[in-house]
Parts: sequence; structure tokens; C-alpha cells
Amino acid sequence: MELRRVGELPDFSFKARDHVELGEMHDILDIPRGVKAGGPRSYVLKGAGLYLHLAVQRLALDVLTARGFTVMDVPVIVRPEALERTGFFPTGIDQTYELNGENRWLAGTSEVSLVSLYSDEIVEMASPLRLAGMSACFRREVGSAGRDVRGLYRVHQFSKIEQVVICENDADTSENILQEITANAEYILELLELPYRVMAVCTGDMSQKTHKQYDIETWMPSRGAFGETHSASNLLDFQARRSNIRYTGPDGRLKYCHTLNNTAVATPRILIPLLENHQLEDGSIYIPHALRKYMDGKDKLELPVGRL
Repeated sequence: MELRRVGELPDFSFKARDHVELGEMHDILDIPRGVKAGGPRSYVLKGAGLYLHLAVQRLALDVLTARGFTVMDVPVIVRPEALERTGFFPTGIDQTYELNGENRWLAGTSEVSLVSLYSDEIVEMASPLRLAGMSACFRREVGSAGRDVRGLYRVHQFSKIEQVVICENDADTSENILQEITANAEYILELLELPYRVMAVCTGDMSQKTHKQYDIETWMPSRGAFGETHSASNLLDFQARRSNIRYTGPDGRLKYCHTLNNTAVATPRILIPLLENHQLEDGSIYIPHALRKYMDGKDKLELPVGRL
């Protein structure tokens, strides 16, 4: 169910290009060579493409730091019990890459590590633990054959800034934090000057661990539709029970915490709307004001000579 839309959809007075064409014109994206090295659903970001990829991550980190989050670089090679405790195993095992002979797995989100950092601990709950993980992420995308095969929408390796909050076992508190972390993601999209909508996810489409979920979908002109770029979830005490994360309540008794998570930004997927919505008729690409300090002050990406 759609809850709200924010921003105006672009009304191009010219034939708009998709992100793959734009990336190739600007020599910032090379999918064929990525496939040559890594196989299907691989890519290479180069030059300004790499800097855009890093810029959106740095923007997200700066926003979350200003909002009281502790930013972290966490392991992406994890123990199987970390995936079990956070609810990604056993149901998501087919989406996860295993390191043969190591009994270790490549995580699809830093949520796995961020929650696991506090497993088997009694934590201080004077205020919620607000954590932001920056990591590479890996997903097998089993069952997606033939879906979103063009471009950067569904790839095996990507980068993500993930919000995770551990809070007291109180329904009102965790609901308020769900609204908070959703608002953080919306603010980042507004800084990127991108139109989006917020969707309430029905129970049948949520995983076993999730109590309540919002998806944020950003407008992607080449699809003629909104595409999912963020997902915010309130898991109540599901993960905390599995992970044995507790705190001492006001009555002196131990209680299981609530945990929540939400994408702050995931790239390269966010580059799809960023390139497509901000393209100009001459082939150049407008850079939103919030990203310019990470892009050497540039206000747009100019086409290399002879590329149009």
C-alpha cells in the first residue's frame, strides 16, 4: 500500500537515455568487462562513476553521524550462527555465498554483523544503540534469472550503508525508531533530489523475522516505474532472542531488546535513478548540491569530447 509520494517526476523534453547508455557515454560504467572478470550481473565503475558511488555513501555516513549513529566497518565474512541469529538462515541460505571449506559465508548486509556484535551480551539501554555499517554485500540472486538483467538493478556485489538500532523492549519506542530510520533514508533521497514513494509491505510479503516493514521506491525513468531502493523493518525481539541480546529493565529483570534496520543507501542501484533523473538534453548529468563537495565541487558531469 502506498503511504506517500515525495518529489516531482521528471518531464523530459527529449528522448531520455537509461543509466547503461548514460554510463557508457560518460565512460563511467563498463558491464561487458565486468562480466568478463566476474560473470553475469557484474560491472565496473570507473572514473566519475566510482566517485559518485563513493559520494552517496559518504553523504549517508555524514547524515547518520549527525543524527547520532556510530559508523562502523564490519566483517562481511561471517559465521553461520551470525546468519541464523539474525534470521537469514535457514530460509535465505540459497541467496548466500559460502566459502568452501571455511564454514564462513559472505553477508548480504552488514545488519548480520551489526546485530551479532552484541550477541550474548547484556547491553546498556539508557538510550538506543544507533549503528551504521558500511560494507560490501554479496547476494546470489537465486530465482531472479531473466529479471532485471540489464544494468545495475540486480547485481551480485554491491555496497551499502545500513542502519541498525537496538532499543528497549517497548512497542511504542521501536515504532518511533522505525519512523526515525525511515525518515533518515527519505532525507538522503531528498538531498539527492530524487522522487520516491513509501510503501507499507503486507504481511504475506515480509520475511518470518519482520513485524512491520516499509519499502522506499525511487523513480527510475528507464523502467517507467518506481524501483525499490530501501527497506525498513521493525523486528521486535526476534533477532534479540536468537542472539541473546538483553538489557536490565526498570524493574531489575532482564528483557530481550528490540532490533530494527533500514538501508541508508545502496549503490550501485541508487546510481540508476541518480543518473537517469538528472540527465540533461546535451547528455551531461546534473550533480545534486549535496554531492558536490564529494565531487570536487562539480555541478554536473560533462560528456567526454566526441561522446554524444
